[in-house]
Amino acid sequence: MLKQILSKLPRKSSDSSDSPRTPRSSSNRSSPRSSTAPSGHGTQRSSGGASASGRSNATKKTSSAVFPASLVAGIEPLVPFKDVPSSEKMNLFVSKLSLCCVTFDFTDPSKNSIEKGVKRQTLIELVDFVGAGTVKFNEPAIHALCKMCAVNLFRVFPPNYRANMIGGGSNGGENDDDEPTFDPAWPHLQLVYDLLLKFIHSSFVDAKVAKKYMDHSFILKLLELFDSEDPRERECLKTILHRIYGKFMVHRPFIRKSINNIFYRFVSETERHNGIAELLEIFGSIISGFALPLKEEHKIFLWRVLIPLHKPKSIGAYFQQLSYCITQFVEKEPKLASVVVKGLLKYWPITSSQKEVMFLGELEEILETVNMVEFQKVMVPLFWRIGCCINSCHFQVAERSLFLWNNDHIVNLIGHNRHVILPIILPALEKNAQSHWNQAVVNLTLNVRKIFMEMDDELFLSCHAHFKEEEAKEALEAKKRKQIWEQLENAAANVQPMTGKTAVLVTPLASSIAC
Repeated sequence: MLKQILSKLPRKSSDSSDSPRTPRSSSNRSSPRSSTAPSGHGTQRSSGGASASGRSNATKKTSSAVFPASLVAGIEPLVPFKDVPSSEKMNLFVSKLSLCCVTFDFTDPSKNSIEKGVKRQTLIELVDFVGAGTVKFNEPAIHALCKMCAVNLFRVFPPNYRANMIGGGSNGGENDDDEPTFDPAWPHLQLVYDLLLKFIHSSFVDAKVAKKYMDHSFILKLLELFDSEDPRERECLKTILHRIYGKFMVHRPFIRKSINNIFYRFVSETERHNGIAELLEIFGSIISGFALPLKEEHKIFLWRVLIPLHKPKSIGAYFQQLSYCITQFVEKEPKLASVVVKGLLKYWPITSSQKEVMFLGELEEILETVNMVEFQKVMVPLFWRIGCCINSCHFQVAERSLFLWNNDHIVNLIGHNRHVILPIILPALEKNAQSHWNQAVVNLTLNVRKIFMEMDDELFLSCHAHFKEEEAKEALEAKKRKQIWEQLENAAANVQPMTGKTAVLVTPLASSIAC
């Protein structure tokens, strides 16, 4: 590990002042070091006595502990920024970045503890320097920072680290509520993320130059990190990606497309991903900035991505962010309300009461903003589904569906279309009032009946009379079916079992089965 650190340091060559400098190839391990960095280091060495005299005792001791004593006098990366002139600060910046390209194993806290401390202190200095914003960053510095971030951040999670995410089968959702896993390398990762965030936000960074290094490959690697189990890392990534989206307009379509691909894979293949909530939160702010009228691309995103995201079992982990994105679309273009409601009905949960409660909550938010025309497009299938929810044996589902009548806007929509809605919903209300096991649900049902009676008493009595007629018909049909079954049972009991080799004639008509 010591040799790795030393290999990152600039060395003074014997002909450094006579021969021209040439940039190193990108495949070199020290690629973050720019072609101008060595000359700056040479300048620093020529005045090594003055620099060394200005260095603090703590720095000297740390340097001596980490590196051989014969090389301490030539270690420019440990020089503070305040001890060099402004013309050399970019060279020192690149040199410190090169030092931070060394990575350590954090699974053993006692391993390389001194080297880890030196790197952490160097990262803190870099964060403070970028945050101060005193010098404009040149292209070699931008390239060096992107390279250092890539070395430290872009990594593949171990299989055991992602076992819960890629596991399938009947046990796929058992670990959803487990405690999150925290990355042991976070003391360094956090500083690298802070440095990258301040760098992107800095007004001293030229976006036209930076986009060459923060390219599509860089963005894809960042998006892969959203699968981290550490919530602190996902929170940092969310802020950084949002800043990149705002600063580099040329990358915006690619970022949206790449996030869409993550959603597609999540819905259609894995149903396991830790960063869906954070990605949806980013999209929530993006949607709020969409210009009107909405582009066709954005509408396709609504019905091909956002609405199918209601399907996975793990919707509870990101439901709040998903609901916000859906509401943003409906508020921007009310005509999409009917599309959203139809999508919800398509993916309506049948066996999960918890998801039904969430769907009913989102449905209320959408109906609060819907206009009369869009409401009339979906009111028949909508209230048929609400009627099924009212009759649910799960009292929370029944309660949540009856709470819709506490919303004045929804009651107003129902009132204007009561001739269509009341005949659909009244049978569910009557069945609840007669036989639901939960008294709170019965009381809410009676309140809704009262609202309909006050709304149009004549219509209510007419629908109620029709319901009683249908109920009597159903009772008569049930009685007839029971009598037929009794006749069949009696006939079967009186038939003597056949014995011996008696031949039985079977006609085609008797053997046919009606489907």
